[in-house]
Amino acid sequence: RTIGISVDHRRKNRSVEGMAVNTDRLKLYKSKLIVFPKKKNKTKKGDSEAAELAKASQNECKTILPIKAAVVKSKARKITEEDKKSSFLKARHLRADVKYAGAREKRIKEKAEQDALL
Repeated sequence: RTIGISVDHRRKNRSVEGMAVNTDRLKLYKSKLIVFPKKKNKTKKGDSEAAELAKASQNECKTILPIKAAVVKSKARKITEEDKKSSFLKARHLRADVKYAGAREKRIKEKAEQDALL
């Protein structure tokens, strides 16, 4: 008998930390879970005790166990020369050069023709 935790078997845990976080969340969920017996008089292994069943209440919260993302804040700092030489900026400038290469050549050519006419 299952307790209703659906598992996507196609999904893979790509890091040990992510796997640990997921297992901790599942353990917390299972500790808070109250399993009611199918038949009132016959309890089976895994069913919750009568005291837990008596104090059970309906959960109306949409997020049962919210995922808490760790927020790492960094202080503001000045841009250094090393930051200005970043590979991202180089790649961005190279993409722009490739994109506008034809238009720049055309502009230079037209300017040269106008200078030749004058």
